[in-house]
This record gives sequence, structure tokens and C-alpha cells, in this order.
Amino acid sequence: MTVSRRVLLSSSIALATMNKARAAATSRFIDLSYSAGHLSWSKGDTLGAVAAACGRGGVRADKREGDGASPAGTFALRPGFYRADRIAPPRTQLPMTALQPNDAWVDDPKDPRYNTLVSLPYPAHYEAMWRADGLYDLVVPIGYNTDRPLPGRGSAIFLHVARPDFAATEGCIAVARDVLTELLALLGPGSMITIRP
Repeated sequence: MTVSRRVLLSSSIALATMNKARAAATSRFIDLSYSAGHLSWSKGDTLGAVAAACGRGGVRADKREGDGASPAGTFALRPGFYRADRIAPPRTQLPMTALQPNDAWVDDPKDPRYNTLVSLPYPAHYEAMWRADGLYDLVVPIGYNTDRPLPGRGSAIFLHVARPDFAATEGCIAVARDVLTELLALLGPGSMITIRP
């Protein structure tokens, strides 16, 4: 069966149009960059930079579970979470889900659910997502070691609310709560974060 040149050309134009539309849709959203205690971004002619905390172990390309380091590289920002008992659903194009008191994140490298969200009770070691200190009132998982997680390469790497003194994290990137609220309004599907020393 032969396909006419006109049909092929028409298909190529349709594909190019779809790719252009997809690129335009994702370009509406910002990407973030962390380096040397600051989180920065740009949108059009607008540049932004704010104070941010990283892991107590600095930024490392060879991140391991428990080293307290933030992973070096560029990663997707995944659908996030918020505390509906404390704040209204944030205005954002990034999918967000209300946290539940029994939500937890597995950080046991030996467990098959390593580096994923689970419901409590759960038999392996985990990090509770429902926190009294407010750090996870807004939390966006960073797509580090998330697709087929490698045991021991690190887990529970998030963009979340910073402590008032901007103390170092256990490997996450953290900013002031009001800043994260404003950033969420600029984030959406396809948004990335680059983490550098």
C-alpha cells in the first residue's frame, strides 16, 4: 500500500504543530535552579532569587541514603502535597493532593516500596509526611531516584518549607513558606529543578 506525499506532508505538519503546542504549554511554567544557598528562576524578563537551604551534607553527585546531601543534577518536579487542615489548596498547575495523617515515605533501601509514598501502618522504616513543625505543609517531591529507585541512592528528596533559621535539611531544598506558595503558582507539568553546589 502506498501513501501519498500529500498525506505524509500533512502528517508531518500536524506532528510539528502538536510539538510546538506542547512546547508552548510547558514553557508557560518556570524551572528552578538551586546553587550556593539560593533558589533562582526566570519567567520572560523577570528573574527571581531567594534564600534556600540544602542538605547538611552539601550537594553531591554521588548521593547515598543517610548522607544528608542534596543530589546534584536536573530533576522533574513531581505532583505535590499540602496540609488541607492548615492551608487552602494552593493555586498551581502542578497536581497537588491533600496529605493524610497516615501518609509516609519509605526510606528503607531494603524495602520494595523504597522511595515511594505509603499509608501507615507500614512495616519498613519511613519518614512521616504529617509533621507538627509545618515543613511539609507544602511539599513537592523532586524526581530524584524515583523511576525504578536504586536501593541506597537516596530517598524523600523534596522541595518544602524551610525552618525559620534556614537550617540545613536532610537532603531536600527548602524555601520560606510564602515563597513556595508564590512559586507553586508558576509551576506546572514539565517544571524542573537543577541542583548545583
